[in-house]
Amino acid sequence: MKVAIVIPNLNGEKYLQDSIDSLLSQTQQHTIIVVDNASTDNSSKIIKSNKDVILLENKENLGFAGGVNTGIRYALDNDFEAIALFNNDAIAEPTWLEELVKVMVSGEKIGIVACYFQKIDKKHIDSTGDLYTIWGLPYPRDRDQKVTDVTRDKLEPVFGASGGASLYRSSMLRDIGIFDEDFFAYYEDVDISFRAQLKGYKIMFAPKSVAFHIQGATATKISGFATYQTFKNFPLVVIKNVPAGMLFQVLPRFWLAYLSIFVSSSLKGGFVPAISGWWASVRLTPKKLRARKQIQKNATVTNDYIRSIIVHDLPPNATKLRKLRTIFTLGLR
Repeated sequence: MKVAIVIPNLNGEKYLQDSIDSLLSQTQQHTIIVVDNASTDNSSKIIKSNKDVILLENKENLGFAGGVNTGIRYALDNDFEAIALFNNDAIAEPTWLEELVKVMVSGEKIGIVACYFQKIDKKHIDSTGDLYTIWGLPYPRDRDQKVTDVTRDKLEPVFGASGGASLYRSSMLRDIGIFDEDFFAYYEDVDISFRAQLKGYKIMFAPKSVAFHIQGATATKISGFATYQTFKNFPLVVIKNVPAGMLFQVLPRFWLAYLSIFVSSSLKGGFVPAISGWWASVRLTPKKLRARKQIQKNATVTNDYIRSIIVHDLPPNATKLRKLRTIFTLGLR
């Protein structure tokens, strides 16, 4: 299988070379493509010093979604059969890519393969795939759990995969489309995973594929960035992807959760980025409704299938929402 690895980069000089070195040591043959999002540090020099790495330079910061799309388009144009995405602040074990490829070639309908993404301390989990809830809230499976406390040693299906270290089948991307650049960053990987599921592609977790992540190394540099993107992108995933037959179950829960998270963020000083993110989602709604029409028209799976692969509960860390649910119940439990 001809594989490309795409690394999006923005001012990542602190971690970038270590990330590239780990990919140069992979047991699976591949091509590395680094997409630079108009960095102002020494990233370009670092990338150019690696003669076996392809550098693509964007003239402006297109975010994670736009950055990886630049690399994905290049890979699709050059007939790569699969495209792995890898964060510039992540480190891969030597067999990371080989194990992803093994799983992908085992079934034609496997569209995405997620790895065992641990935190850089190698003691805690970043993600073992993404999950989506009946409340319209996605979350990374097993996040912050100790590696020693969670047994993840079996190949198994998951709802979605982290864009930070996963493998995507090129033919699937040609079928469902690439990342939605209006997301910019955060939950664009949930969106593309949902679209893949609606078209009948399987997403698998490969336990033997291991990488390590310095979580939030880029986003934490920008005040209010995560809050803005979260409040913008949460509704967009619902608008585009939740089937009509499930909206009566998801929407009441989602808006209760959204309002609760909004109040909580505002009380912590995040009112401006939260309200700005909400307004951005409102402005994008007509465009996403048009996208929804095509996505739902092309869906090949039933509502019952989607119900079977989502979590019928709140995310584990939604403690305030659990209290709110207990108080009001609303018949939604």
